[in-house]
This record gives sequence, C-alpha cells and structure tokens, in this order.
Amino acid sequence: MVSSKGKASSIQQAQRIAVLDRDACIKDKCGYVCEKVCPVNKMGEEAIAIDEKTAYPVIVEAACIGCGICVKRCPTKAISIVNLTKDLGKLTFTYGVNAFRFYGFPLPVKGAVTAYVGRNGIGKTTAIRILSKQLTPNFGDYTKEWSWQDVLEEVPVHVAKYFNEIEGKELSVKPQNIEALRAFDGTVKGFIEHMGFSTRLLEKWNLKIADRKMKELSGGELQKLAVALAMEKEAELYFFDEPTNYLDIVERLNIAIKLGEFALDKNLVVVDHDLTILDYMADYVYVFFGAASVYGASSSVKSARVGINEYLQGYLKAENLRFRDYEIHFGSGAGGRGSSKASKVAFTYPALKKSFPSFSLSVEAGEIHEGEVVGIVGKNGLGKTVFMKMLAGVEKPDKGHVEADIKIAYKRQYLEADSTLVKELLNKVDDKAVLARAKQLLQIDDAIVEKQLNQLSGGQLQMVAIAYTISLDADLYLFDEPSAFLDVEERLAFSSLLREIAAEKKKPMFVVDHDVALVDRIADRIIVFEGESSVKGHAHAPIPKRNGLNLFLKLLGITLRRDVDTKRPKINKPWSKRDKEQREKGEYFADD
Repeated sequence: MVSSKGKASSIQQAQRIAVLDRDACIKDKCGYVCEKVCPVNKMGEEAIAIDEKTAYPVIVEAACIGCGICVKRCPTKAISIVNLTKDLGKLTFTYGVNAFRFYGFPLPVKGAVTAYVGRNGIGKTTAIRILSKQLTPNFGDYTKEWSWQDVLEEVPVHVAKYFNEIEGKELSVKPQNIEALRAFDGTVKGFIEHMGFSTRLLEKWNLKIADRKMKELSGGELQKLAVALAMEKEAELYFFDEPTNYLDIVERLNIAIKLGEFALDKNLVVVDHDLTILDYMADYVYVFFGAASVYGASSSVKSARVGINEYLQGYLKAENLRFRDYEIHFGSGAGGRGSSKASKVAFTYPALKKSFPSFSLSVEAGEIHEGEVVGIVGKNGLGKTVFMKMLAGVEKPDKGHVEADIKIAYKRQYLEADSTLVKELLNKVDDKAVLARAKQLLQIDDAIVEKQLNQLSGGQLQMVAIAYTISLDADLYLFDEPSAFLDVEERLAFSSLLREIAAEKKKPMFVVDHDVALVDRIADRIIVFEGESSVKGHAHAPIPKRNGLNLFLKLLGITLRRDVDTKRPKINKPWSKRDKEQREKGEYFADD
C-alpha cells in the first residue's frame, strides 16, 4: 500500500504513460485484478500499487514494462498504457496521478486567428484553459501549489513573455459547453443585462430572441449568443472553443467572416472541427496529436494551409513525426458516383407538402438507388428534418404518401440519453457483423460499452447512435446531422463506414449535414433545400453531387475549390481572382 504522493516525480521522465479512468474503475468489485496479474508485481517489485487515501490502483510508470496484461484483464477497460516513441519535451500539465497530461504551449499569434486542429480528448480545451490562466501549469508535480511566479521560472522566455503581457488584462473565453447558459432562469434580455452588456448586440447579430427564455433557445441561437457575448467583451485576447456547433453553413461562414474581421486588431484562438470553415478563418494552425483521454501535445505553429494539410496527411514535417498511420483523402473519387443509374431503384417518394402554422414545406418527387448515399444540404429552418421525419413515418405529409411497408432506420437530429447501458442498446441490433465493423471504425471500445448512455460525451453518444442505426436491418437509412460533436477523424470514420456498408448491403441512405467536406466525401447525389428560413422551404429532386453542390453554393453566394495536395474543399476569399473566375464560369464548385 502506497500513497500517490511521491509518484509525481516519475511522470516527468516517463517514456510510458499510464492512465486510469476512475469513473470506469470498479476496484471494489474486481478485487484489484490489475495488481494481481502484473508480472512486475509477481516478481516482488511494485508496478501497480494501491493508493492508501483513495484505494484506487496507482500504476508506477517507471517500473511498468508496458506488457499490456493489466489493460487486457481489466474488466471495464479502465486502464490505458501508451509507449511514447518520441520525446515530447517538458510536461506542461497533468490532472493527477495516472491522469491525462498535456505537453506544449500553443501560443496565439498577435493580430491573427490562431486555430487548434485535432481529435477530441487530446488537450485543445486544456490548452485554452492554461493560456487563459484558468488552469495553472504544474509540470507534472500535481502535489504542489503552483503560483504564477513559480510558473514563470519554469517556462521558456517566449512563454514567460506571453504570460507577463496578459497579466492583469481581460481575457474573453467562449466555452465549448454552451448548455450551461440555459441554467439562467429568465429571458435573453435579462441574461444579457445580468452579464453587463447592452441588448444592442442582438441587433448586430440579427437575433430576434430578446423576450425568449434562455432555456427555450435552440442550439444554434444559443451558440450565436455565446459568440456575440464573447466578442462584445473588451479584452486583450479572445478564445472561441467550437463556435460553429449547431450552425448551418451560412451561419458558420458568417461566424468565420466576423471572427476574421475581428482579428484585424485583436488576438484570437479558435478550436473547431469543420475544416472548410477553419481553413477559411484561420491564419495560423497548431496541430494537436496524442491518444484521446491519455495525453496530448501540440506542434509548432504553421500556416493554416500547411497545418491542416499535415494534419490530414498524419505527418508533421518540421517535427519529423508521424502521428497517424494513414492519410485522409478527399476528392470526387471518395463519393459522387453520379446518378447511380446502373443500379436498381430502391426507394421512391412522390411530391410532398407539409404545413405548420408558421412554416410550409414542398418536396419534389425523387428516387434513390441501391447502395446510393444522398446528401441533403440547406440552411437551418428550411424543413430538412421535417422531410426526414416524413420519410421515417414520424410526420404525415398533408399531400403525398410515403411508402409505409419498408423498414426505416432513423438516426435523429437530437439524441436522448437515459440510464440504459450502451451494451444493452447495442445488443438489440440485427447485424452483429456490421456492428463489429462500426465499433472498430468509430472506436467504440469496451470502456464506452460498459457505460450508461447518459454518462457519454456528446461525441460518444453520437457514435453509439450511428453504430446502432447502421446495424439495424432496414431498407432505408436516415442520418440527421451525424457530424454533430464529432471531431475531424470521427467524421471521416463515419463517412468510410457509411460508404462501406451502403456498398456491401446495397441499401440506400439519406444524410443531412452542414459540413461540406463530409457531404462531399460521402454523397453520390445531392438534395438541395432553398427558401426562407422558418417561413417556407422547398426541396429539389436529387441531382448529381457536383451539380447539387454547385446549385447549393450558388444559392449561398460562395465558391469552392479543391486544395491541390489533399483535394479537400476550400472556400475562396470573396472576390479573389479565383472566386471571380469561378463566378464568371458559373462554377461555384470547382471539382478539379
């Protein structure tokens, strides 16, 4: 039996990182299996000990041989052990014994938009908390009370200069979790005044929500309000953690434009998973890499194009570091098989109409072929979800009839989580082979499977919902905003899964999403929605992907081209030479 105190010194030199998920650990039930099976312990040494105060196992990294036996034998997969292949330098922060740790100081570039790109759970939010002085670096010694003077004596000169410059200055942080804003019991107007701001900011952002209750706001309205409040504050430095969640492509672009203009005389740090938007707004990029929930590190600062491309390629040139064993590819070859006329028609729907007291939707008749993926694009408030609900039989159209004798698998836009165990939910699926493939690609491990749905993060819940839906026996699959809460690699894993299963099972799929790069990667054809948000919407019949994206972008007044190296979609700067050339040709989506 040992105390965790004294283990901190081993963290600094460790080339092996061991993390214990205390939420998953069932020490009282398993009888400390990890301690008993450890070969080092069996030889009389101590690689796994029991903390006297907490009774949790402590993995002594300096003594651990990295055999992985404890990882395999842990009944809840609460243990992660990673052998580092590269010296990451001095540790910046750890949350405690056998807890997540972060390496690096990704400092913002003055007068520019500095972006962080990387997977969920590898330290982007931790970095923001450190650089905004909400979290004090402890350099691995979590038992010491660190003052900022202590920190300045430990960090390099340029990092000390940064912290000295922001000392006593106002900092503005738009948090990742905006749901906490709903806790305010009152109207939006009351909330804004409570925060010390003028309601005039609602006019600037065209938000007609002053008299609405905070708890009644949609995710998009809440997001725009959070961004507006963060920008309204007079500060030395601004941090925006995932500012485009819940927003459609137009709203995302508006945010990008506002932040870009704002950065002309401000210092901004932005975290986001929509690469198309991030590329548009960012001047500089730090690439984050590591193992989710185990450790994270940041690269050196890079130009936006170079940083995003190196992230997709999985290789950091300046660091000579490969952090992923595969490259992420885009391009028309990833999807876009045209109209799929060579395959049989699997599902047809007639012209449909649906009216509500303040909104009406009309849908042109269409058909979808075996193994085809149809992407659905359009601004928020045009009826995309209503269309999906009519196909699923949840909403009945006022005019037209959707075939009722086919099986539908429907992943809804908003997911509900209760105390059901993930493994109990997944045991209900029809196709265990597809489920196994989904779990592999989406990295739904045993630690996730053993949790309750309401214990999952937003991204984990989304991946479980996707895996469950695609593993059902159905004639038609519907996915409404599957990229919400997913990081870049998770989105691309979903696209690979979708393409693979659609081809194997020869089943048609509809996907609604606002991430243009994702839609480009998965879709054969496109349904474009147009109209006036929250008033009326109209859905075109499915058309080939290139034509569909061209129509969609023309409606938005945006032109896209492909990056030369990675073929990812890039938004042209307004009225740049390339933008004007494409507009003149009518090529709003240049697929070259």
